[in-house]
Amino acid sequence: MKIRQPIVTVVGHVDHGKTSILDCFRGSCIQEKEAGGITQKISFTSYPMNQLKAACPLIEKSKIKINIPGFLLIDTPGHAAFTNLRRRGGSLADLAVLVIDINEGIKPQTAEVIQILKHNKTPFLIALNKIDNISGWRNLDDDLKKNIELQPQNVKQIFDERYMTLIASLNSHGFDADLFYNIQDFTKKIALIPTSAKTKEGIPELIMMLCGLSQRYLGNKLNLGKDAKGVMLEIKKEKTTNYIESILYDGELINKDEIAIANFDSNQDPIITKIRVLEEIEPLCPRFKPKERVQASTGLRMQLVEKTQILPGMPFIIYKKNIKEIKEIFKKEISENIKTSKNGIIAKADSLGSLEALLVLLKQNNIPVVKADIGNINKTDIISAKANLEINELDAVIVGFNVSIDEDAKEIQNNIRILTEEVIYKLIEDIIKFRNELKKEIEKKRLMGLSTICKLKILPQFVFRNTKPAVFGVKVEGGKLISGLNLINNKGEKVGRVKKIQSENKSVEESIEGMEIAISIPGLNYERQIKNPNINFLYSEISESQFKNFKKNKDLLSINEKKILEEISEIRRNERA
Repeated sequence: MKIRQPIVTVVGHVDHGKTSILDCFRGSCIQEKEAGGITQKISFTSYPMNQLKAACPLIEKSKIKINIPGFLLIDTPGHAAFTNLRRRGGSLADLAVLVIDINEGIKPQTAEVIQILKHNKTPFLIALNKIDNISGWRNLDDDLKKNIELQPQNVKQIFDERYMTLIASLNSHGFDADLFYNIQDFTKKIALIPTSAKTKEGIPELIMMLCGLSQRYLGNKLNLGKDAKGVMLEIKKEKTTNYIESILYDGELINKDEIAIANFDSNQDPIITKIRVLEEIEPLCPRFKPKERVQASTGLRMQLVEKTQILPGMPFIIYKKNIKEIKEIFKKEISENIKTSKNGIIAKADSLGSLEALLVLLKQNNIPVVKADIGNINKTDIISAKANLEINELDAVIVGFNVSIDEDAKEIQNNIRILTEEVIYKLIEDIIKFRNELKKEIEKKRLMGLSTICKLKILPQFVFRNTKPAVFGVKVEGGKLISGLNLINNKGEKVGRVKKIQSENKSVEESIEGMEIAISIPGLNYERQIKNPNINFLYSEISESQFKNFKKNKDLLSINEKKILEEISEIRRNERA
């Protein structure tokens, strides 16, 4: 039985050295060419065993017989979405290398990646990178374990503290971990391999660990099947030609083969198309070479006969003329990972893998999703979000990962909140913050619907009518004034009920802090009841039960509203005295 190359995804927080680690593997300098030193796209590298042995003398030295033909390495942008590249039955990656800066530890994106790896049950190693940045660190021996032990005592102490801190952090995420040379059973503990992409320390040990784990623990998972199966990554344009970059993760593909590509809408038939041009990624090189026949696992570039739009992240398989069966396979594959609720927010992403990652993280944060889709935020999404306003205001929001907003959607957006981000952890942070603030606002509206906290400063220079009704000017010092509100003065005496509020010669239903307005109060004589040097302020009248309710929900009130509530409390105490 032939076995395929294991697929290894290299993941981690932005700037922790993922691409630099891969550069050590392939002897390239891609990282320096990236905009701002941060990977801008997915790329894959074919790393055959003969070149692995050349880069890692430990393979020959250990005399371990390694049967795998090599590795297909996937370099990813820093966000967790691409950790979630999927294939039928689980993650596209057989193994993952999680790169963590030893000096920074677990960052928000690292935590997300860990959650996705855990969700997908993907085995992983940790490259504990940038050991050379530990103050006083020196490269004293080619053997990594000896090199660590030979460090000066103060440097060794810093190293020990940092890796032990990381072990404790991983433990809080549900993983046991230790330095690779301390582990007896790699099925029970996550291996930490200290590395420096700069000095190349630990890189041979990292390659050796990947080979050993692949050989020992992937077993039958690497057996090569007959039927070609793969995932479309992204559509790229070169001059006037559109190419599709993809990964073939099982079987064999021949130029001019006919393939079936899934539609996101499972009710639609899959896209059936022939391969016009088939190219394979060259070993340790970003170039593609035309091929008549390719075998998994490998990175491909294809030109297809069918010009129908193909969505990134969609699975494809060899077409064997049973469209109904293929449709069911795709339907199961997509529906098992795209699960929505009866109610919830709307989620959009740029690819299937991104959308799945977004849904996993939203679910972990107890944020339900009613509609999930691939592509830009459009008019239909806005209409769906507006329908949510009637059901639950909390769900009248659209989150978009790595997508933009269509112009016709912007035209009808109005009061629908749209949150978009290119980094997934920031998007999750934004939606959590938005929902928490909105919850407080909704609860405050409910609370204020029962009664309103308000303090008004009397403006004696603006008296427009003395009585029947009295009309005079006030400034809202805090809280909110609404029509129909009963007022008391600063001595606790009842003043009357506000009939009308006028701002800039226009009637308004309410006025907020800072506004200067005119109010009318029937049954009040301004000269006799208000014109008094000791009466400067008016307050909303609050009953005993309403007062208790406000006190109980103080966290919903602003600092100024809390202060006004205390003033009203003091007025009530003085009145009773």
